[in-house]
Amino acid sequence: MNDLTLLQQPTRFLFFTGKGGVGKTSLSCAAALTLADQGKRVLLVSTDPASNLDEMLGSRLSDQPVAIPGAHNLSAMNIDPDKAAEDYRLRVLEQLGPGAAEAERDTVREQLSGACTTEIAAFDEFVGLLAGDAAEYDHVIFDTAPTGHTLRLLSLPRAWTGFLQGNDRGASCLGPHSGLKMQEERFRTALKTLGNPATTSIILVTRADRGAVREAARTSDELRALGLGNQQLVVNGVFRAAAQGDAVADGLARDHAEVMATLPTNLASLPRTEVPLRSFDMVGLPALRALFREETSVGATQAVSADLDELGLSVMVDALASAGRGLVMVMGKGGVGKTTVAAAIAVGLVKRGHRVHLTTTDPAAHVSLVVDGSLEGLVVDRIDPSIETARYIEKVMATKGRDLDDADRALMREDLASPCTEEVAVFHAFSRIVAEARGAFVVMDTAPTGHTLLLLDATGAYHRQMTQDMGPVQGRIVTPLMRLQDPDYTKVILVALPETTPVSEAASLQDDLRRARIEPWAWVVNRSLAQTGTTDPLLQRRIRGEAAQIERIRGGLAQRLYLLPFLAEPPVGIPRLLALT
Repeated sequence: MNDLTLLQQPTRFLFFTGKGGVGKTSLSCAAALTLADQGKRVLLVSTDPASNLDEMLGSRLSDQPVAIPGAHNLSAMNIDPDKAAEDYRLRVLEQLGPGAAEAERDTVREQLSGACTTEIAAFDEFVGLLAGDAAEYDHVIFDTAPTGHTLRLLSLPRAWTGFLQGNDRGASCLGPHSGLKMQEERFRTALKTLGNPATTSIILVTRADRGAVREAARTSDELRALGLGNQQLVVNGVFRAAAQGDAVADGLARDHAEVMATLPTNLASLPRTEVPLRSFDMVGLPALRALFREETSVGATQAVSADLDELGLSVMVDALASAGRGLVMVMGKGGVGKTTVAAAIAVGLVKRGHRVHLTTTDPAAHVSLVVDGSLEGLVVDRIDPSIETARYIEKVMATKGRDLDDADRALMREDLASPCTEEVAVFHAFSRIVAEARGAFVVMDTAPTGHTLLLLDATGAYHRQMTQDMGPVQGRIVTPLMRLQDPDYTKVILVALPETTPVSEAASLQDDLRRARIEPWAWVVNRSLAQTGTTDPLLQRRIRGEAAQIERIRGGLAQRLYLLPFLAEPPVGIPRLLALT
């Protein structure tokens, strides 16, 4: 296996992007190590709020470049969204000057308290690296957040430049206009750099998986629309069976071959590198360096079967159904199979006589493609940001803008064109759907972890604002956060693959949820090979690794643990989903 094509003549900025769980972090780390080992000065940057660069590289990172031991010439950093937001707030407050009244300062602090500010502030750090803050490095490699979040970030320079032109009012959720105006030139520089093929390459990462390929194809078109046409494709984890006759190995190899043979035209035309499935986890410098090298021959061994007695999804759905109604939130790192698990739970509840609303907060929603059919008692939809934003704007115009004159209405509508309005609108839709679970089942397939945490942060901010505004009132206030914290109302299910990084990220998400006083109800380990009986040498090596991760989850991470075995044929469509429960 030769190095990635992109490393033969690499541009200065390399962006690795794609659906969650496809291996962006592994590939970006391996690329950074390869260039650093060639003597290049390299900075590796994560823009993912749920970054796991620390674990991958075996180093504690911060929001400043840290030299990686054992990798001369390589430094890495995580853009810290919370610290970036606090620094941004201080800069905006400084713009008010010493004569500003404390009430005005309090208003600005409140305007800058939302998750949208955190996202903008983190992006400002990203913009700085594009605009010259990393001049001492030969290459800057970005390990980006899952695609929906990344596209939103990449669109911000264009969106804010357009919004700021001729606008003398501040964005409603970002405080005074001066706080953004001083960044406008940096935004313009970033947009120019992103669109320059001589300086920037976009590396679309996917797996030989139909959902991931669809997402990569959509991302390719959307990035081209942003002027980012210098793209390459990396297909990660491509499996080829060592020999014929093993049903599991043959099925997996056949599925991967079919996906590769039917790539969408826009992807098939790109320069492409295929990275084989490896028998080891991508954690630590030796493993990352080995990713782009030929793996030594994996000799035949005796069949491996892990000692597992965990129950399947059928037992889990029985337990969920006994409540009669409620909110089921399926969470986890992108690419672990959240959508499949959420769809299986939904059809399983319908099979048990309940009416179910299956929805998603994922900007790259594919839940309808997994269900692929209709079932009486099941409603499938998604929170569509564009629809919800239009609905929210019209509601604001019809209420707060109702008594304004034409000039002020025009200014209000311009203010609502802020890129932050979408976040507020999506949160309102999320809150509305959460409330539906008072009398029925709602199953929610959430976005990849970082985006979900931003949404939960908005929920918490709304909770604080609502309880503060209401003061000592008669009756009980029930906010969305309170519903999420109620174990009788909400069941949170964490999905992971039996691999080191997905388990670590699910554990980290569980810690974040617990800090918000939300206790996960169960874990699901998806695509377990342990009891398939495969004799393929590479897959057997992977079974040994997954047994260790399942034991790790058993050892105190999960209150309840359920297994979903690997299936040679992907569980798409109502009949196959019903068979899981």
